[in-house]
Amino acid sequence: MALPDPFEALELVPLCSATLQVSQTSILENTPQGSLMIGEIASSTWQGERFTAHQHGAAAADWLDVAPDGTASVDVRLTLATSEGGLIFVEYTGRTNLQTGYAYACPRFRTGVPELAWLNRVQAVAKGYFDAENMLMSYPQVMEMR
Repeated sequence: MALPDPFEALELVPLCSATLQVSQTSILENTPQGSLMIGEIASSTWQGERFTAHQHGAAAADWLDVAPDGTASVDVRLTLATSEGGLIFVEYTGRTNLQTGYAYACPRFRTGVPELAWLNRVQAVAKGYFDAENMLMSYPQVMEMR
């Protein structure tokens, strides 16, 4: 079996859009690693042609390590539920510039639902925007990398 060409162009396939509503934040300043902002996620919707799901439960948050220049390292974890009741764990890391609002993320998914097992193999990328006034994180395009 021949190995794939490592220089084959990266293909991005539309996966879904994602919207996350932050309800409240806690800020820990002057920690040894800088400031830590914890945003509790009140609701989340991930909608696409291949799957649609909404946040399941309240155990969802965004942990941001904030550098002095306003760049934040993002660490988000939450659980989604499909309309059929199937659960999907989502986690992503990335970067956000708190001055401009732009955010870049790399979501991964975990599920035991047979019809959604393909999600377990997906590495996604996303570019979005954080609206600080409305505490809303929006990723208009979450793309599957192939």
